Amino acid sequence: MKKITIIGSGFAGLTAVKTLRKKDKNCEITLISPKAELVYMPSLIWVPSGAASKTDIVIPLDNFFKRMNVVHIVSEVTGLEDKGRSVVTPIGIYKNDALIIASGGRFIKKLPGIEHAITPCEGLEAAEAIRDRVKAMDGGDVAIGFSGNPKEPSAMRGGPMFEFLFGLDTQLRAEGRRDKFNLTFFTPAEKPGARLGKKAVKGLLDEMKKRNITTHLGHKMKKFEADKVITEGGEFAADLILFMPGMTGNTWFDNTDLARSEGGLLKANKFCEVEGADKVFVAGDSGSFPGPEWMPKQAHMADLQAEAAAKNAIDMLDEKASSHTFKIELICIVDSNNKGMYVSRTLKGELMLPNCRLMHLAKKVFGWWYLRQYR
Repeated sequence: MKKITIIGSGFAGLTAVKTLRKKDKNCEITLISPKAELVYMPSLIWVPSGAASKTDIVIPLDNFFKRMNVVHIVSEVTGLEDKGRSVVTPIGIYKNDALIIASGGRFIKKLPGIEHAITPCEGLEAAEAIRDRVKAMDGGDVAIGFSGNPKEPSAMRGGPMFEFLFGLDTQLRAEGRRDKFNLTFFTPAEKPGARLGKKAVKGLLDEMKKRNITTHLGHKMKKFEADKVITEGGEFAADLILFMPGMTGNTWFDNTDLARSEGGLLKANKFCEVEGADKVFVAGDSGSFPGPEWMPKQAHMADLQAEAAAKNAIDMLDEKASSHTFKIELICIVDSNNKGMYVSRTLKGELMLPNCRLMHLAKKVFGWWYLRQYR
């Protein structure tokens, strides 16, 4: 019987489970993650306004694992042995015939004073902290921004920050408090959202201007203080800082012999195989994949990569060569709590649809539909 181990229970890990089980009803699937739950990151943007809560975002996976006949090991991973055939955890070592790594990325928190900032995509607690801080404020300065990993252009997650920015503006207007707050958007990039395409950059900047949001663009970050953001281009007041750093690989990668990119992620080929490793695959934020610099780190890409990785894992165990690749595709709706801007980009071109109510509703409906398979 084929023994396949998956590390991680996020989007990539769960898509790998579904794909494996569809391809092989009898293979033995072991999944290792700290909790039997999926945190649906796209809905975190609605937590500050109260439009989403824990029940909308944290999805228990016990029933899903039972239906898929998955053995779930509740643990962290600390390293690999035997060229990937053994996964090391604090509670034991787990053997495999093929390994799929889908353990996500790690935010780079080296910027001085970063403890003064909230990183929204760290999970539900971070989003709830934003909600509580905004609720307690009578007014003041809010700074929202992101940066990347200079050695790994794709290892950033800027899209959600536009959503937190526009969502907060919408929320404060609905509460009749917008005139008491100054909102500033900042990033070292001169053209924020460039990975979304030229049309999107213009659309985002026009939206900021329309909403009277100040911008501080194109200046390298220096540090945060409790009440300000400091860059090489100056400083500005901030009573609340929301900041998304660039990403790198998990710390446990250091306890492996796996090939790494310059930016610290696992170096993969177009088949999602970790370069130089035998039957070790990677999907999602953990990997550095061949493709354009704008290739996104988002759930949709993680799903596409995980499907390819799982199919190739089965094929290789059946003594067939890897042949499945993944489509490079960026699809997102930049939501603002009551409207949404649709953006898509492929190797063939880009498309942007301006803000409208329908896209906001579409994002809500898609989340409900996507999560049905795990509930």
